[in-house]
Amino acid sequence: MEEKVKKSETVKTANKVKKEKYAIKRFIMNLAPLFGLLVLVAAFFIIGTWKEINIPYGMRSIMNQSVVVAVVATGAVFIYTLGSFDISLGASAAVSALLGAIVYNATENLLLMAAACIGIAIIISLFNSILASIFNLPVFVTTIAMLSILNALVLVLIKINNTGAEIAIPAAAVKALNTVPFKIAVLAAFMIFCIFLFNFTRIGRMQKFLGSNPICAKLTGISAKKMAVVAFAIAGAGVGLGAFLSVVYAPTLTRNVASSVGMDVIIAIVFGGMPVSGGARSKIYAALVGAFSMTFLSQIMAMLNLNSGYGQMVKAAIFILVVFLATSDQRGKLLPR
Repeated sequence: MEEKVKKSETVKTANKVKKEKYAIKRFIMNLAPLFGLLVLVAAFFIIGTWKEINIPYGMRSIMNQSVVVAVVATGAVFIYTLGSFDISLGASAAVSALLGAIVYNATENLLLMAAACIGIAIIISLFNSILASIFNLPVFVTTIAMLSILNALVLVLIKINNTGAEIAIPAAAVKALNTVPFKIAVLAAFMIFCIFLFNFTRIGRMQKFLGSNPICAKLTGISAKKMAVVAFAIAGAGVGLGAFLSVVYAPTLTRNVASSVGMDVIIAIVFGGMPVSGGARSKIYAALVGAFSMTFLSQIMAMLNLNSGYGQMVKAAIFILVVFLATSDQRGKLLPR
């Protein structure tokens, strides 16, 4: 009897130690993206001082580039939490920005331009999710098709507007909004809204449940299709805000507007420490940390005179490394989807 008690106590102690080690490991993994961002910030200032770079100008450039990606990625977290992804976000932002600029040129009203950007982006996102529901296809399949359609629509919009190879609004019209404080305020407001939905409402809880265990979630009555519609609507709002900020930053829009946003969002979310499988370990702040980390990395490589080809290779290598580390303790544990 005493031996059984001792064995039981030994097993309990071993399990306790194992849980403590796992908790410590998870804590370190959660802090790793933030630590990486701090390292990149320090490297930026050190290399910038060494190379005699205009650091204040560089910081403004980083803010302008990061805010758009961070806003779009914040909304996209809701999609990624479900274990899906949308590669048409950049093309959607481009179409929304172009139509927003056309609306401004017709009305000369910034509020209507902002409403057009957000409304059009939400409509495109909802169309993606509804199309997937109608044909019972994975969401990412429909977004691949939409990517081609939206890229073609960008060319059509520029052509039918009879403005050559661009659509522009007067720079003076958005000059008052083209400031770092305004853009940070927009990002902060949207992040607070998304954090509230994600962490303190049934919407966030159900989406994390679906991402973690879709079969069990379905058995409890949670509709995957309805949650997909909600997730894409929120993501669309983020895309619309990103499109509006893109117009504010560069009021002369070409076919390349927001061309890299789609891939930047995917990389930013992973850089921020969010698992590609979604689920309960998803977090809103991953979008913010990842977006700024990626931009600081790009600026550092530019200061070291590394061309864009090398930069893309470095990003790809880090992307693979982060995914590997983030999933190293989860292989074989993911539930059927």
